[in-house]
Amino acid sequence: MENGPLFANDGIVFGLLMLALGFVFYTESKTSGFWPKFYTYVPGLLMCYLIPAIFNSAGLIDANVSKTYYVASQYLLPASLVLLTISIDLKAVFNLGWKALVMFFTGTVGIIIGGPIAILIISSFSPETVGGAGFDAVWRGLATLAGSWIGGGANQAAMLEIYEYNQELYGGMVLVDIVVANIWMAVLLYGIGKKNKIDSWLKADNSAIDELKIKVQDFTDKITRNPSVTDIIIILMFAFVSVGVAHLGAEKISSYLMENFEAVSDPKSALSSFGSNFFWLISIATLMGILLSFTKAKNYEGAGASKIGSVFIYILVATIGMKMDLGKIFENPGLILIGLVWISIHALLLIIVAKAIKAPYFFLAVGSQANVGGAASAPVVAAAFHPSLATVGALLAVFGYVIGTYGAILCAELMKIASNG
Repeated sequence: MENGPLFANDGIVFGLLMLALGFVFYTESKTSGFWPKFYTYVPGLLMCYLIPAIFNSAGLIDANVSKTYYVASQYLLPASLVLLTISIDLKAVFNLGWKALVMFFTGTVGIIIGGPIAILIISSFSPETVGGAGFDAVWRGLATLAGSWIGGGANQAAMLEIYEYNQELYGGMVLVDIVVANIWMAVLLYGIGKKNKIDSWLKADNSAIDELKIKVQDFTDKITRNPSVTDIIIILMFAFVSVGVAHLGAEKISSYLMENFEAVSDPKSALSSFGSNFFWLISIATLMGILLSFTKAKNYEGAGASKIGSVFIYILVATIGMKMDLGKIFENPGLILIGLVWISIHALLLIIVAKAIKAPYFFLAVGSQANVGGAASAPVVAAAFHPSLATVGALLAVFGYVIGTYGAILCAELMKIASNG
């Protein structure tokens, strides 16, 4: 978009995003004609993601110019985590058991081994794609991708510092990250529409997830009421006061740790993600929601707390979608191919392990997204299964931040060996 997007004003951009969401929800509610057939094959959530991607690719809007993703990720995401967690039954979440953790770590291992295997595969027919010498070496750039795909932005920045990849070439790696991670998220969202078929193929035991959904539903049915304006204001108060506390805490904690601990302030340190504002923002917002779930605030679920949280999540989905430029998929085919092979190995390992331990598709999708997408999109994928499950995505994603740099360093060293082999 050399001349900039057609609409740079964020008021217009937000209007277009809401138009996309309104269109999807309206057509999805139709019970006859073309749309029910269409949504049998294409999940509504995927459309909420793809339409803004089409707007961006067509030059109507530009995620790099717009602040809507920033607002959604910094304010609406933590608010949604509070509202989706406010009625959580923490004991029932822990009852989901060991399979959630196994699938999360399988996703991590898939990223760690996927990078070097992808390099070996691509180098067999296109050695120049994975070549480069010194600080231009492709494996150094792919190390930043490993940081992003196991942890998040802070881990990615740490890997850039540790392996000193040529900053001028770094944009190409960011492009691979965005394109491949977005394609993979689209695949996962598509799978949600087929989750019953996938679960029956995996022979998955969904009882713990169903139990949690039923518990939340029973609780909601018991306390459901027609919300008044007072109810809605109080729900928004819980959400945004918690967001305020999370921002305050995140600022204080990250700056304290950065100032007092060299291991956190050193961008090359494996502990540098603890200096990330976003890490603490998501952690504190989730904690605030959990604390509120032990008070009478949880009764506001009856007035629609999780519905408002879900609205925020869908707005976030639309802003994530607009970061995808479909035209850029073909811009650097060699690097994109490495990314696609890499993510395919990650996916294959997840499928093998899910089949072996009979883990539900929910654990596969959220375990993957907690790695590849991080805290911004793991709760989105989790909430697509059921709003009460968003907390699981958030908790696993925070875990990803903690181990992200360690896992990425291991991956980078393996990629170095594969490149020089």
